[in-house]
Amino acid sequence: MRTHTGRLVTRIALLAGAAAATLGGAAGAAWATPPIAATGSILAAGSADAIGNSYIVVLKPASTSVPAVSRELVQRYGGQVVDNYSSAVRGFHARMTAAQAKRLAADSAVQYVEQDAVVAPAASTAVTWGLDRIDQRGLPLSKSFAAPVAAGVTVYVLDSGIRTTHREFGGRAGNGWDFVDNDAVANDCNGHGTHVAGTIGGATLGVAKDVKLVAVRVLNCKGSGSFSAIIKGVDWVTKNAVKPAVANMSLGGSTSKSLDDAVNRSIAKGVTYAVAAGNDKRDACKQSPAHAPAAITVGATDASDTRATFSNFGSCLDIFAPGVRILSAGTASDTATKTMTGTSMASPHVAGAAALVLAADPARTPAQVRDELVNRAGNGLVRNPGAGSPNRLLFTGFLGR
Repeated sequence: MRTHTGRLVTRIALLAGAAAATLGGAAGAAWATPPIAATGSILAAGSADAIGNSYIVVLKPASTSVPAVSRELVQRYGGQVVDNYSSAVRGFHARMTAAQAKRLAADSAVQYVEQDAVVAPAASTAVTWGLDRIDQRGLPLSKSFAAPVAAGVTVYVLDSGIRTTHREFGGRAGNGWDFVDNDAVANDCNGHGTHVAGTIGGATLGVAKDVKLVAVRVLNCKGSGSFSAIIKGVDWVTKNAVKPAVANMSLGGSTSKSLDDAVNRSIAKGVTYAVAAGNDKRDACKQSPAHAPAAITVGATDASDTRATFSNFGSCLDIFAPGVRILSAGTASDTATKTMTGTSMASPHVAGAAALVLAADPARTPAQVRDELVNRAGNGLVRNPGAGSPNRLLFTGFLGR
C-alpha cells in the first residue's frame, strides 16, 4: 500500500484579547468557587456545527499551571479533561454536560467557555474525490457528496484499531476488543484502521456520517497480524454484533480456509462484510478473506475510473470503489488527516454504502445488501477491470438525500 503525507485540518478556538496577550499573571493567584447555582454563558452554544458535550475553556491570565487548574475545575464541576492548551491559548478542552459547562463558566478563574464545533478548511466546500465519485453515475466530478444518514447501524472495523477521540467521529467510535494486546482498548498505533474508519463514517470524510464505529484490533503497530488473531476478531464480532451490522476487513493474506469459513459463518449470522481484494495485481481468489464467497470483495479504481495498477481482480471481486489517494482521518492528532492508497481504501467506501442500505431497511440480509449494491452499481464504467472481473463501480445515489 502506498501512503502519502497527509495534511492537517486544524481546530480553531477564538481568542479573546487579554487571554492571548498575556500568558503570565500572578503566580498562585487565588480564585473562588461560585455558589452551586451560579451559571455563566457559553459562546456559540447550539450553533449548527456544534459538537455536543464538548467545550473549549479559556482561563484568565492569572491562572498558573493549566493542567493543575483544569484538573481542579473538572473535579469541582464534573466532566473530563481531553487536552490542555498552554501556548496559543491558556485553557483546556473538556467533555461535560451543558449544565456543568454553564457552572464552570461562572468560575472566577475562567475567562470564557465556548462550545466546540466542527471546523472545515476556510473558503472550501470540496469533498474527497472518492465520496464525490460514488454518488454520481459518471464523470466529471460534481465537487459534492450527498447521502442519507446511517444512524442505528454499527460498523465493526477489524484493523489496527481506531483513534476514537478523532473529531471526525464525534463520539461515535468506541472500543470492541484488542486481540493484539488482549485488552478492551483498541488504540491505533499504526494509522491504517483510523483512516479506514474515517472513510466509513467520518463526519466530513465518510460515506455513512452518523454510523456507530467499533474498533476490533487485529493488526499490530506495524500493520500486520495473524490469521489466528483475525479469526478471533471475526469470532468476537459474530458473538457481539449489534444488528444491523457491517464489518470491514481492509486486510488479507494467502488463502485461508479457516478465515474464509469464519467470515462466511459470520455473514450467515447476519453481519454484512466488505473486504479488500488485495494489492498484488493478481487474481483475488488467491487471497483471504477476498476469497470468501459471501463477502463483498472490493477492487480499487483511480479518479479516471481505471482499475488501480496494484488492485487484484477476477471472479472473486463483486465491485470496484475509489482507492487511490483517498483523504481520511489520521492519527497524528484529533484533527489530523492523511492520504492513503490501496484496496484497503476502496473497501470502506463499500462498507459505508452497506450501512446506508441497512439504515434504509434494517431487515435486509447480508446477501440482499450485497445484491443491492452490486445491482445498483455503475455498469461498464471501469477501464481495464482485469480478467474475470465484474465491471461494476460503486454508486450510492439511489439511496436519496
